Amino acid sequence: MSHAATPPATGSDVSEMSDGKRIFAIFAASSGNLVEWFDFYAYAFTAVYFAHAFFPKSNPTVELMNAAAVFAIGFLMRPIGGWLFGMIADRFGRKRSMIIAVLMMCGGSLMIGLLPTYQSIGVLAPALLLLARMVQGLSVGGEYGTSATYMSEVAKAGRRGFFSSFQYVTLIGGQLLASLVVLILHATIDDEHMRAWGWRIPFFIGAVAALIALFLRRTLTETLSDDHAQRKEAGSLRALLAQHPKAFLLVLGLTAGGSLMFYTWSTYMQKYLINTTGLPAAATSVVMTSVLFIFMLAQPAFGALSDQLGRRTFIIIFGVLGIVCTVPLLARIATASTPFIAGALVLAGMLMISFYTSISGVVKAELFPPEVRALGVGFPYAVANAVFGGTAEYVALALKNAGHESWFGWYVTAMAVLVLVVGLLMPDNRKEGYLRGDGIH
Repeated sequence: MSHAATPPATGSDVSEMSDGKRIFAIFAASSGNLVEWFDFYAYAFTAVYFAHAFFPKSNPTVELMNAAAVFAIGFLMRPIGGWLFGMIADRFGRKRSMIIAVLMMCGGSLMIGLLPTYQSIGVLAPALLLLARMVQGLSVGGEYGTSATYMSEVAKAGRRGFFSSFQYVTLIGGQLLASLVVLILHATIDDEHMRAWGWRIPFFIGAVAALIALFLRRTLTETLSDDHAQRKEAGSLRALLAQHPKAFLLVLGLTAGGSLMFYTWSTYMQKYLINTTGLPAAATSVVMTSVLFIFMLAQPAFGALSDQLGRRTFIIIFGVLGIVCTVPLLARIATASTPFIAGALVLAGMLMISFYTSISGVVKAELFPPEVRALGVGFPYAVANAVFGGTAEYVALALKNAGHESWFGWYVTAMAVLVLVVGLLMPDNRKEGYLRGDGIH
């Protein structure tokens, strides 16, 4: 079907929405984001319990499938999802794209929860697990750009930073919620039953939560107008690259540095505290859970501050802090003598990256017109996130194994230089950009 023949989105005048309706829309949109990340982290937290059920080491073919799954999901599906859902959002509406994304995540989670094991159906079991994870990876890859676009469009002018910051509130919230569910399972189910069937429970919870998010998203007001949806360049990657190359490269560079720093401080840091600082695993879990919780609560405050100072100023501050503070903070954490000191230092790093995470979505959305906004936000983000964010832990551990652990800090610092360059080249959203005033331009 040609684009001209497709049914357009039916947008409304967002400027006429009441404050109550805007807040509900932000809640409904971000609820899906929370579910997406809950399901994503649920897999990470429970994989140790079900890996034996799908990937027995006695079968080398299955071992290869396992390796292929890691590659396909981590580095292939997210960029594809960013492109696919960005195109859908720009041609058919943000609402439709977000509904499909959360529906796919629901299906993927339910599929994993119900999957027979390798013992029951042989090689088909890991193949189906791979398929489910590909569906989830596609969904997660498409969620960011569409939800970031929608939240920035529905938020009231002058408060877009504040409302858009809830994207990372729900991202971290999903991670913490998944961790809490697994912790409760640990407290109520012994290890044997956890390996037998307990690992399936988080996926069922995720599927139910996705249905709730689906119901909420069905009530959303569409922000993409008929006029923008019907333009020939709507959702076109070719048009995006031809007409907005600078904005595309700015998002690519900003995400490369921002994602690398986010994964360094949020996921790799847990291993750094154990392997380098020497903290016990239990103490490390407490430290990271506490720090992530504070980090989550801090996002709206940083987002509100960005509405006063401007997004460009925030990115420049983020770049400068990354250049100046990364190496000294990592070096000091390595010698921290107590969990409290280590936690305070990690929190300092997390607050540093809040200058990026709190405005990550809206600062990118402001660079593109509505007809390519979701694609412009989502696709370069997914590519850079996969290449730099997804490999952060691998690069850090590889350098440590090679005896050059300190080099990783300089690698992160070099990417902070890139972020600073992006900030200097970026237009001031208060004077330029496509999201100004009360309307969506």
